[in-house]
Amino acid sequence: MAFAFEKLRVYQRAVGFADDVCSLTRGLPRGYFFLADQLNRASLSIAANIAEGNGRFTKADRRNFFGIARGSVQECVPLLELALRQGLVSPERHAELKAELQEIAKMLSGLINGVEKRAV
Repeated sequence: MAFAFEKLRVYQRAVGFADDVCSLTRGLPRGYFFLADQLNRASLSIAANIAEGNGRFTKADRRNFFGIARGSVQECVPLLELALRQGLVSPERHAELKAELQEIAKMLSGLINGVEKRAV
């Protein structure tokens, strides 16, 4: 039996993004542990906060956790930019990951706005 949040497309995309980041960071050279660790944490935080927010009972709590997830999306942007500048990710892959972040951010904004429209 699935949890309700597992049906959300934004959650599924966030998990997919975190999976992509894990694959990317696995191949980073020594000396970039700081970047790999922070990027993995930020990317996983997106899906984790969607899940946690969905489990909250009040609108304010749900909105807060969905907002934290959106903040984690924003956190990934400079981390990916640094990876690009350091030559750790190709410009094409960087563009793909950034585009996915933009879509996830839009979906989270819709989720945040939708919290007020729902009865509970």
